Amino acid sequence: MPGTAARYLYLTRHGEASPDESELTDAGRRQAALLGERLRGVPLAAIHHGPLARAEQTARLVGERLDGVRVQLSEAAGDYIPYLPAREELPPETADAMLGFLDQFPAQEREDGPRLAAAAFEEFTGPVIGDEPRHELVVTHNFLVGWLVRAALDAPKWRWMGINHANAALTVIRYAPGRPPAILLFNDTGHLPAELRWTGFPQELHI
Repeated sequence: MPGTAARYLYLTRHGEASPDESELTDAGRRQAALLGERLRGVPLAAIHHGPLARAEQTARLVGERLDGVRVQLSEAAGDYIPYLPAREELPPETADAMLGFLDQFPAQEREDGPRLAAAAFEEFTGPVIGDEPRHELVVTHNFLVGWLVRAALDAPKWRWMGINHANAALTVIRYAPGRPPAILLFNDTGHLPAELRWTGFPQELHI
């Protein structure tokens, strides 16, 4: 029987997008390039990205700075609502605001989200078959990063909400055989100059 080895999952939110979200801004392209430089020397086996242009462009710009790393599309790395909580799951004092926030999103995105979130969990998490550790980057969106961090912490399913991720910041989760997942890094923007940090966050969360 083959053994298993650790998976190191690198997660990033796409670079800053234009107001219509059809492409990266100049700042978003700089963020992606700097993230690629940050990852030079990491033995990445693949870069996965969601289907939307802002994720694809970020992945391509990162990949241009990494020799020979394949860049590939994954529907599971897309932008969607990973889990719709029932009111009784939520803190009573914030339930109305949280459910109102979710109601803003298209019905199709809310309906497809749990299936895609399950696919992402299957595709990207857990130890890998074989003797060699695997390092992979997923270029995705705020909600999926929150969902996978929540799962790694074994937090309640609704808790993906409120776990926010800056554009082109870096989170790393290790899935080692026989151990619970470990968050090695979360929302790290150390590779970005001050003017490129915290984009994608509401102003009150800038620190």
